[in-house]
Amino acid sequence: MKITFYGAVGVVTGSKYLIQEGDTKLLVDCGLFQGERGLTRHNWDPFPINPESVDAIVLTHAHIDHTGYIPALVKAGFSGPIYSSHATYQTSGVLLLDAANLQEEEAKEHHAPPLYTKEDAQKALGFFKPTDYDAQIQIKSLQVKLIRSGHILGSAFVVVTNGKETLTFSGDLGRPQQPILKAPPYIKATDYLVLEATYGDRIHSQEDPEKILSTVIQETVKKGGVIVIPCFSVMRTQLILYYLYQLQQKNSIPDIPIFLDSPTGISINNLFCKFADEYVLPQPECKAALGIARVTPTVAESKQIDHIKQSAIIIAGSGMADGGRIPFHLQQFLGDAKNTILFVGYQAVGTNGRILVDGAQVIRIYDKEYAVRAAIKTIPSFSAHADAHEIIEWLSHFEKAPKKVFLTHGEPESIAALKKSIEERFKWTVIVPKYMDSFSLE
Repeated sequence: MKITFYGAVGVVTGSKYLIQEGDTKLLVDCGLFQGERGLTRHNWDPFPINPESVDAIVLTHAHIDHTGYIPALVKAGFSGPIYSSHATYQTSGVLLLDAANLQEEEAKEHHAPPLYTKEDAQKALGFFKPTDYDAQIQIKSLQVKLIRSGHILGSAFVVVTNGKETLTFSGDLGRPQQPILKAPPYIKATDYLVLEATYGDRIHSQEDPEKILSTVIQETVKKGGVIVIPCFSVMRTQLILYYLYQLQQKNSIPDIPIFLDSPTGISINNLFCKFADEYVLPQPECKAALGIARVTPTVAESKQIDHIKQSAIIIAGSGMADGGRIPFHLQQFLGDAKNTILFVGYQAVGTNGRILVDGAQVIRIYDKEYAVRAAIKTIPSFSAHADAHEIIEWLSHFEKAPKKVFLTHGEPESIAALKKSIEERFKWTVIVPKYMDSFSLE
């Protein structure tokens, strides 16, 4: 086998890995680059090989940095099967159409053709083949298996073998202790491991996120302010709603309106509780927790929120504050010191979220500058990614050392720190691939 890295090297987006075995070509993940323009312009580069020559795609999960390039690849000629878990198929149906809508809106703004359209996304969904966890998938000379991984709804480790060598992809590694999803299982052995390093240089706070969330809400309400939470539609939105539900049950926060202002988040909520094998909550509690917010699916309803005259909580996409409805809420609420913008996930370099978290006093949103007077808060412990200690703990359960570990999906500092930790703790061989690097696995 041979692996070539077409994305997520030195950055946290654009995951694409090509596996070749004889005349078999398999793509694991097919994500968009996100963040800085210097990075996102690569979404427009011709795919490095003929898309028609790719036999199949296998997905670790539905996030756009792992799936968002699929419609563009289909548009360019790919027509093979796309294997994923059942939940990833359902969530991809929501996220890819939303991504296509954003592509069309951005293209209209710049008077240019979109990378792909909603019709392209709909066509791409027709190639999906939802698959049970642990089932064997034969793709010409390769066998593939999906193992539930506990990062988001439907996420999976992808295990690829040619009968001689085994290659495992962590995708985005979930956390061992979560209130909603089942914990990621341990992998006992693999010959080669492609491992994410998003938080390879950081340890999540051990403070209780529910307690921190309660404090942020109480402090903001005391000032008469609004709490705006940029939130990823899959998993983070559900986690925030769960904690808000718990706080309401304990009467730990004031009785103020909670708005879920995300058509994508609303759609994900509507299907989330159907996948009872993915989460640890009793199904009635799942439905109760995800039902606490007032949903605002239309643009008119969304705009109405900005005229609210009392404290409220607004949950909206996108999670890095670059798209969706969040930029419009930021325009409204950033300039008032009584408000709070609360980030609950990773903010990639170049995104509005990262600019705010890094302490900007002024930010440009849709070609207009806005003063940042609202409090900018973060709760890193809401992350669905394992931190440095949790990654090392997960690796410690391997009963046999991999021949090589390839670190991807991390910024350079995170990757360097995790590489050092793995080498010092396990004495394993750790590789940091660069874009288009290829390695023989034999």
